[in-house]
Amino acid sequence: MQANKATVDRNDSGARTLLRCGVVAGPFYLTVGVMQGILRPGFDFGRHPLSVLANGSLGWIQTANFLITGLMVIAAAMGVRRALEAKARGVTWSLAGYGAAMVAAAIFTADPMDGFPPGTPEGPPTSISTTGLLHFVCGALAFLCLAIGGFFAAGTMRRRHLQPLAGLSLISGLVVFVGFFGGLALPFGIAGIWTAVVVGWVWLSALSLRLMRPI
Repeated sequence: MQANKATVDRNDSGARTLLRCGVVAGPFYLTVGVMQGILRPGFDFGRHPLSVLANGSLGWIQTANFLITGLMVIAAAMGVRRALEAKARGVTWSLAGYGAAMVAAAIFTADPMDGFPPGTPEGPPTSISTTGLLHFVCGALAFLCLAIGGFFAAGTMRRRHLQPLAGLSLISGLVVFVGFFGGLALPFGIAGIWTAVVVGWVWLSALSLRLMRPI
């Protein structure tokens, strides 16, 4: 039935190409980010979010990572729109908002913090620049959109009788929301933020893969 459509038409190669962006966006972002974290002196996965990698002489790599990944997420949102059609506007617009916030985060660089790049004072920053504040706002909007996208997708997948994906979407939305916003309030909240990042990307890949299956 058309009302239960939850995949692309087998002849719609364009939609599958867009959805492939959703499959690879997370692995691309994490691979580029983690490799930088391993190779760049002073970066500590237990203290620093990937955002601070946009500082220093090699900061352009993380800036490009944000930009390219954000554009891939926007492309994935277009693919989701073509697969699920008009009744899934919530999922589509939430994902598009997530991608747009990542693109904006590429423009507004996070402030150096807690010893990174080398030469930055240890500990949390005592002040925040306008650019750093805007990056923080973009990050908060990105994770909020990602969490909302999971909630919308849970309802959409449930109506299409895809219960496992509905459950994964709901859990992902909750983990992303609690992990990111809870992480901001906790002394060791970087673990929550990392969890939100990884779970969100896993969900987007799983959603995109499922929607790529031809009718």
